Amino acid sequence: MTRIPMIDPAETSGRLRALLDGVRAKRGRVPAMVRVLANTPAALSGYFSFHAALGNGVLEPGLREQIAIAVAEANGCDTCLAAHTAFGREEGLPEAELDAARDAGSADPATHAALRFAIAVMRAVGHVSDAQLAEIRAAGFDDAAILEITAIVFVNVFTNAVNHLAGTVPDYPTVPVRALAP
Repeated sequence: MTRIPMIDPAETSGRLRALLDGVRAKRGRVPAMVRVLANTPAALSGYFSFHAALGNGVLEPGLREQIAIAVAEANGCDTCLAAHTAFGREEGLPEAELDAARDAGSADPATHAALRFAIAVMRAVGHVSDAQLAEIRAAGFDDAAILEITAIVFVNVFTNAVNHLAGTVPDYPTVPVRALAP
């Protein structure tokens, strides 16, 4: 049971109902985190708008999911880890890449660099070194991609925080968090 109630989509109307129906159409259900966030249509709408805008960015969907997995693992968010692992599978990511993303790693050097940078940005709240910025650029990422990595990190930190605050129970196949990194 969550510490903040989940809104029943059947008991909503208007703009909130439209938002939740859109999620159901895309995902086949309304995930628990979304039902918690539905307590505030303003935050839910902002989350959806930000997420949709990033979906039109320069980063591939698979990489966006790998970043979300790395952030969820680093923050110990089992709900987001479960959801983004499922979404990564939907994007066709191999199991080895899903697993490696949990450690901010990848067999692909550019993806590996992006995941390492994402975790550095998260941990330092953007205060990365010149060397770290040079490394991500050397891996082939331009300023647009760097800023999108940063945006993806923090939209996922937001959902991690919502799940921690609410005590949201995963509603995708569970992927146990390994351990919180220092």
